[in-house]
Amino acid sequence: MPHDPIHHKEPLHASEQDYSPQVLEQLRRDAAEVISRYPQPRSALLPLLHLVQSVDGYVTGRGVRFCAEQLDLSAAEVSGVATFYTQYKRHPNGDYTVGVCTNTLCAIMGGDQIYEEVSDHLGVGHDETTPDGKVTLERVECNAACDYAPVVMVNWEFFDNQTPETTKELVDRLRRGETVTPSRGPSRVCDFRHISRVLAGFDDGLADEGPGAGGPSLEGLRIAQEQGWRAPSPQEAADDEPDDTRSDVEPEAGEQQSSADTPANAPGERPESGGGEPETGTSGRDTIAGTDADGGKEGQE
Repeated sequence: MPHDPIHHKEPLHASEQDYSPQVLEQLRRDAAEVISRYPQPRSALLPLLHLVQSVDGYVTGRGVRFCAEQLDLSAAEVSGVATFYTQYKRHPNGDYTVGVCTNTLCAIMGGDQIYEEVSDHLGVGHDETTPDGKVTLERVECNAACDYAPVVMVNWEFFDNQTPETTKELVDRLRRGETVTPSRGPSRVCDFRHISRVLAGFDDGLADEGPGAGGPSLEGLRIAQEQGWRAPSPQEAADDEPDDTRSDVEPEAGEQQSSADTPANAPGERPESGGGEPETGTSGRDTIAGTDADGGKEGQE
């Protein structure tokens, strides 16, 4: 099935239909809880966008209006944020966002091949959703898990050391509605609306399930503990600073003086060398496209 590999960006979907009274009441209660966590109400915009996304499945026009009303912002200010971050969807999203990392290390380890084969397998391109509404495929710049490359994420849960075959099996299981367990983290992958509510700041009780980090992630810490290495405290770092780094310290005889200590030249004055004699030739700053500061060609006086 042919498809465009790059999804054409769309404006926020307009939504003339208001939230039902019951949904609006719950949204207002949740929004008040989120806003109370911040000294400035407008700082709550990012989690509020996740909140409305957890209700609508993406950021709708009515979601933008709701956030604007709650935070005393304009719809344009809210839209500017909603259209900047890729975690906010501007069109209906699938139940599961499958993000294939294609940044340098994952790409070298097979990420590009995974993306291409899964894209062909599903018949969709970047930021496109399967006809059953189950899977939205994304080409991700970095999943922040290089030690397990190539890595795929499903609703931001890790699936490590993937291959084209394991990833195709993964998306097939998601489309069949089977329970899927990530490599690290909770015992199951939750759907997109559920995880959007978690990102809004509401605990689902799954944060402490499963391992958060594996051996490769902790190898540097293990070596540091074996060697007795530790980062210096701020006081130790300050004590180690040499005293002669102050700007008022006079340079020793024969020592090169910093340009920061050299008075600026008057307009039109040629820079002088350390010995006080005018420099010969022209500097790179004096010469632009072969013309010296006096307007003549290099080497022509």
